[in-house]
Amino acid sequence: MADVTEKGIEDILLEEGVLTKEKLSTVKMEAINSGKSADQIILSNNLATTEQITKARGTLLGINFVNPSSRPIPADLLNKIPEPVSRRYSLIPFQYDIASNTLSVAMSDPLDLQVLEFIEKKSGSAIKPFISTPELVNKAIKEQYAQSLTSEVSEALQEVSGTVEAKEELPDLGKVEEIVREAPASKIVSTLLEYAVKARASDIHIEPMEDRTRVRYRIDGILQERVVLPRKVHESLISRIKILSNLKIDEKRIPQDGRFSFKLRDNVVDLRIATLPTANGEKVVMRLLPKSGAPPTLADLGLRGMALKTFEENIVKPHGIILITGPTGSGKTTTLFATLSKINSPKINIVTLEDPVEYQIPGVNQVQINPQAGLTFASGLRSFLRQDPNVIMVGEIRDSETTALAIQASLTGHLVFSTLHTNSASGALPRLLDMGAETFLLTSSMNCVMAQRVVRKVCEDCKQAYDAPPQIEDDIKKALGNLLNIKHIELSSGEEKYLKELEAGAAKLKLYKGKGCDKCGGSGYIGRIAIFEVLAITEKIGRLILERAPAGKIEAQAVEDGMVRLMQDGYLKVMEGITSIEEVLRVARE
Repeated sequence: MADVTEKGIEDILLEEGVLTKEKLSTVKMEAINSGKSADQIILSNNLATTEQITKARGTLLGINFVNPSSRPIPADLLNKIPEPVSRRYSLIPFQYDIASNTLSVAMSDPLDLQVLEFIEKKSGSAIKPFISTPELVNKAIKEQYAQSLTSEVSEALQEVSGTVEAKEELPDLGKVEEIVREAPASKIVSTLLEYAVKARASDIHIEPMEDRTRVRYRIDGILQERVVLPRKVHESLISRIKILSNLKIDEKRIPQDGRFSFKLRDNVVDLRIATLPTANGEKVVMRLLPKSGAPPTLADLGLRGMALKTFEENIVKPHGIILITGPTGSGKTTTLFATLSKINSPKINIVTLEDPVEYQIPGVNQVQINPQAGLTFASGLRSFLRQDPNVIMVGEIRDSETTALAIQASLTGHLVFSTLHTNSASGALPRLLDMGAETFLLTSSMNCVMAQRVVRKVCEDCKQAYDAPPQIEDDIKKALGNLLNIKHIELSSGEEKYLKELEAGAAKLKLYKGKGCDKCGGSGYIGRIAIFEVLAITEKIGRLILERAPAGKIEAQAVEDGMVRLMQDGYLKVMEGITSIEEVLRVARE
């Protein structure tokens, strides 16, 4: 084997333009003098990568090269070769041809005939070997057999094989319950949920496609595909989830919402379920809402310095409106949960109107809107005023009626919290005016507006510092401007010294990124934190509202009053190594 693979690899690399004639001559001369193989010399001198050498070896042998980590591999296919076998022999199956019963396998050593014969017997299929590097094969094994998820699901799929088929007509409710109770669909659901809890996922997407069902997890705000299931188990899987959620099993034409709880040892998670009929079948999204654990503090969320002080001063006022703005998925609900938990006490009556109720807060009267029954944000808010509340939380201000009622509630001695979909704190005020709010009432009722976004935190285990490119450094210094004088943030003495040196040009700007490790799953990020801007309604801002000033003018005045803008807060967290520049630009690019 060694003689065959070593002969001519350098010549293939020459033909492909990886080596020059001069380098080829040097390699051959060194091979003669040292007795080493050409590919060893090429690799040790960094004349070509392992991948390029492996491709050249494949060309010489007439075996195609493949990168098995570049594609998702179905769970039932992975089960043909168990994970321990894959790891031991550095190989992984990635494709299967049913017609010819041929299994395509990526191998670091495709000429090992004993291994080929062994996996042929193990899988019961003809083996078509492909060549790949040990690094790519091991990476694929690590990703595809992640936390034993696929192997566990595959075991369940083996049991279901041939017994559950996708049917056009579902049986009656009792029969489905009987089938699901006995079938391993329950095990598949349990395994998917267990993985979600372990991976800190916030959502699970179960999506039917034409020939398969894929399962994606939203981890730290980013969707990641983790499992591919055969299409025939989809109906059984959805039925199991519907039964747990008390949804109608035979109703597939309209969306449905439900919820249930999942317990993993001492960890209890509430799941909010939403089904949606699509062209290929019903899609299910499961939102995970942990029940255990203390609510996060405002500082835990990333609020600090003058922004934290301003916000805390406003949430203890006896009346007024406090708005939290940002797009969907920017953490507004979590911030409201942390805020209400902070001010919650037996001495005040807090009522909330939500769509839906996500976090349960002990001692708080939480109501879920039900538009079909006539319970909307507006009608609920009108009823709340007869419940003798001190604090009212309305999930979202969507229309002029809710706006008017919120203002009325704040002017009659209530503290009102709500959310609004605007890109910046200053943009919320003109938006309320557009929804019919009177300028003089808005000036009297508003306390503060806070805008926020969520960014991923750099993994502490694989964090690396690097010098910022000159253009990025200039952009950050320009954006931070007078904030470099430390007036509006609270930092350690070391960080303060570094920022002062940076402003004076005596230090080089350091940025941070995660290299990728086992703890963060190779992403370089673990956990999330928010970036904020808090706009207090000062006397000057109030005058601008009365003049119906545009958002830009309001923001300029707020910055003059000491507001740290969203992008500035992001850049400060980048400089402290909390997050990366890419994350801030992803969520807060202007």
